Amino acid sequence: MSDAVDKTVFDVAVIGGGVNGTGIARDAAGRGAKVLLLEAHDLASGTSSNSSKLIHGGLRYLEHYEFGLVREALGEREKLWAIAPHIIWPMRFVLPWVQGLRPRWLLRLGLFLYDHLGKRRLLPATEAVRLDRHVAGAALKPEFMYGFVYSDGWVDDARLVVLNARDAADKGAEVRTRCPVERLERDGDHWRIETAQGTFCARSVINAAGPSVLTVLGRSGEAPKQSIRLVRGSHIVVPKLFDHPHPYFFQLPDGRIFFAIPYEHDYTLIGTTDRDHVAGQPIVASDEEVAYLCEGASRFFSKPVMPADVVWSYSGVRPLMDDGSGKPEAATRGYTFEVSDPAEGAPILSVFGGKITTFRTLSEEAVDRMGERIPALSGTHWTDCNSLPGGDFGVGEVVQRIVDLQARYPFLAPAWAERLFRNYGTLATTVLGDAATLADCGEHFGHGLTEREVRYLVSHEWAREADDVLWRRTKLGLRLPEQQQESLRRFMRELTAP
Repeated sequence: MSDAVDKTVFDVAVIGGGVNGTGIARDAAGRGAKVLLLEAHDLASGTSSNSSKLIHGGLRYLEHYEFGLVREALGEREKLWAIAPHIIWPMRFVLPWVQGLRPRWLLRLGLFLYDHLGKRRLLPATEAVRLDRHVAGAALKPEFMYGFVYSDGWVDDARLVVLNARDAADKGAEVRTRCPVERLERDGDHWRIETAQGTFCARSVINAAGPSVLTVLGRSGEAPKQSIRLVRGSHIVVPKLFDHPHPYFFQLPDGRIFFAIPYEHDYTLIGTTDRDHVAGQPIVASDEEVAYLCEGASRFFSKPVMPADVVWSYSGVRPLMDDGSGKPEAATRGYTFEVSDPAEGAPILSVFGGKITTFRTLSEEAVDRMGERIPALSGTHWTDCNSLPGGDFGVGEVVQRIVDLQARYPFLAPAWAERLFRNYGTLATTVLGDAATLADCGEHFGHGLTEREVRYLVSHEWAREADDVLWRRTKLGLRLPEQQQESLRRFMRELTAP
């Protein structure tokens, strides 16, 4: 631990640089509070970059009667799309009917509820389709003749986290990555927070450490009242299985579901599993999980999917509230808070559960709850209608904005321009600056990743290592061969050296 002591007194220290922690920091900073955000590793280095990358109500949660959660999540879809249309966009999901599983009338009823539980202004409603006459049917086995098409959204999950942190910092928050909290101690009406980068002082703490929430709580001396259930979800990425924009929602005989989603133009993302996870075990997709997903996909697609086809797999641990559910897939995706007793002094609030779609409402409620104790956090709500960095344009303008970006920077190939705009939105011009040629962008690491972009990611988005760029700020780790990745590693070591 560093011996340096920061004399600043923060209104709140938020621990955890995932989607909930950065969302809370953004909300609190926007209300005028003095905010410190502490992340032990890189932003979105855990659960928040290893999701199914969906902004959705959770159609399957209807079977568990979680109508409140589904309603809340459905209400967030268009709000999030509006504030971040560069990294969030709608998709029309195809749900094939499987004979012998859920009857068609039940699927139709569930989708009717799904269409009407939450506010839906722009997303189109569900429709029944004949898959033998629909573009999405061509990739499936001929036995799947009937199905439904419904609306949900897709998100670049890691970029959602980074943009929340960027907005928090733009509003005055101090963001510290690779800064693990080693000890929390009350000092009168303040918290003394000892970290690898020094000691900080805050009037309150919000513990949004995800799977490490109980560990952080233990370092504060608080005894948790809520328990969590760690559930591992694994995904695989294979060369694309179809040439249309529709993702699929599949049902399996064991009662589980999984998705097959168009991914990074040339790939298909398949997932997820639900396995109970023991803290301390490696967070990787097991051979069993990979085989399970391949077997599931092969039940539906006319082209079999084999483990040898997998070009990348990833796994994330979801810290769910332990509600006593038997199967991990039945555990609630809702959230709750645990707040220390006022008699104990400086408050600490811990976040349990949650899902990426409801991060904004979770953040808002967490700040409201802490605002009851810390006046600086008691401002008005604002995050539902203010865009995230780069998202200050209309949801229907994406295609034209990409065309305009190419016109301004003629050296951009179409795929390069699209990737830049999908990553940075209107801030793509800040990334490229006054570059008039490819040479002006400095070293080219491949697939449109240049020195100019990397320098931006280091100076504006807390990237410190090559994997921060390859797998979180972008997904170019899928495309760059090892030699180009090593060139990036060498460059970043030199760039970030003390």
